[in-house]
Order: sequence, then C-alpha cells, then structure tokens
Amino acid sequence: MDFVGPATINFGSQDFEKILTNPFLDIAARFWEKERYEAFRICYRSMRRLDDLVDNRKVESGQITREESEHYRTMMLQWLDAVKNRFPGDGYQTAFLATLDRFAIPLWPWERLCTAMSYDLDHDGFADFRSFLRYSEGAAVAPASVFVHLCGVIPNPRGSFQPPRFDIRKAARALAIFSYLVHVMRDFQKDQLRGLNYFADDLLRRYSLTRENLRCAAEGGAIPETLRDLIGQYRTFADYYRAKARRTLDNLTSLLEPRYLLSLEVIYGLYHLVFEKIDPRNPRLSGAEFNPSPEAIQDRLQTVVAQFKGRNSL
Repeated sequence: MDFVGPATINFGSQDFEKILTNPFLDIAARFWEKERYEAFRICYRSMRRLDDLVDNRKVESGQITREESEHYRTMMLQWLDAVKNRFPGDGYQTAFLATLDRFAIPLWPWERLCTAMSYDLDHDGFADFRSFLRYSEGAAVAPASVFVHLCGVIPNPRGSFQPPRFDIRKAARALAIFSYLVHVMRDFQKDQLRGLNYFADDLLRRYSLTRENLRCAAEGGAIPETLRDLIGQYRTFADYYRAKARRTLDNLTSLLEPRYLLSLEVIYGLYHLVFEKIDPRNPRLSGAEFNPSPEAIQDRLQTVVAQFKGRNSL
C-alpha cells in the first residue's frame, strides 16, 4: 500500500479498500511518498503511546491517585529528557530520534502533548470551554502541527530536510480544533461508556445537564432535549473552526507542493463528511449514526481528489 501520489492511486483496488477504516490522518498521509509517510508513522506512534499511557489507565480504574499521577508525570518527563539529550534507548527510539533530526521536527509538539496528558492526570474533565481549548493545544493542535510540518519540509542536497517556510502551529490550529470537536461529538457515546468526558462543565450548567445525564443517555436511557441542544452548541463551535480551517488551507496554496496540500484537503474533506452526519436531533447520539461508511469515505476521497486535480496540476 505504498501510494506515491494521487495520480497513481487505484481507488478500486483491494489495497486501497483496506485503509478506508484507518484514522483519517493515516489515509491522508498515504498520499505522500514512502519516506515521508514512514516519518509520520514513527512520530504518531510516539504520540499515541503518550496519549494511551494516561487514557488507558483512566479507563481501567477511573480515579488516579496522587502517587500514580506523579509516577506517570515522571515517566513522561524522563522520556522528554531522553529525547532532548538524544539518548537512543531501544530500536524504536533510535528510529524516532533519527526521524526528528532528518526532518528537522521540533520537540515542542511533544512537550505540549505531555502538558495535556499531565492535565488529564489531575483533572476529570474541563471547568469551562476555554480550559478545553487550552487542553486541545496539546491533545490536538500539537499532533496536527507535526503533520503540517511534514507537509511543508523542504528537501536539501544532503538528503535531509529544512523546516517549512511558515508557522506550523498557526497553519494547523483551526483544522485540528475542528477535527477534535468533531471527534467529541461523534464519540460521545463511546467516550462516556469509557468514563471519559470532553464536554465543559460551564456548558453543562448552561443547558441544565449533569455528567450523570450524559452517562445515562450514552447507556441507552432517555436523551434530554437539552443534551441535543448541547451537541448543537458544539456543532456551532465546530463550524466556526471549520470556516477558519477553510481560509487557512486557501492561504497555504502558495506555500505547499500540491501533493501535501492535497493531504490537508483530504483531512478537511473527511472530517467535513463526519460533521455533515452529526445531527443533534438524531434518535440516537452514537457513532453508528455519525460514522460514515467505508463507501461514503471512498466517495468523498474521490470527490476531493477530482476537485483538487481540477484546480491544480498533479
């Protein structure tokens, strides 16, 4: 499944059909050449490890003790120090460090991600929407910035790469927050059943809801109209960041080669597909209703590529 550019992708092949259930970032990165895609996989594997370290623990036993919190925080800080000091560790760590160096990837996204994971250790949700947005800087914007960095790196004669000619965080932020808000709405039921809540407490109060109301609805109980209103509010937030993401992508046209701009268009197009399916008035607020089918994903991919080809030379 080594896709080496949109001109060579066979949308009807069995190999392509196999990836339609993959995360959207992985689908988008497969439009790159192999070496850049492998860099993406290595970087995201490290971020997934950090994220799962905390999430899996919270799902397993709920409340994290103070001693456990300090233990996990120390683990993350020690890992960051090892990366900063270029301590190779195991084979994966060696490959990760080599990738950071070859692609000139900054460490700050991992620092921001660790800050978000540290917040998770000490908090059970968010007091207000502003706190959620601050958390998103590490949980969503940081990983997205690595993706955008890999889109924009410039090859040099030494076989390595120079950093992009633009601010990767600014380029990634709106699309990352749009995508993250879509995740929050789409995964409402799954997250609640795992004991995870991403809806801010100040907005729960505004709509006269409690966390118990959310959990009851996720377990199949009655869905209060105010919960539908809350989902509608988050959909409004997501639409705001969707519009900002659209403007940002339009402004990147002259800064990215077509192949890499296309990968960002794919992310936008696929999350927009999910966004369109999220209906707060749906009888059930579950991923089964909000997740598009593989056929719908393939159709949207073909549409995005065809429209992009019509505007750009690939």
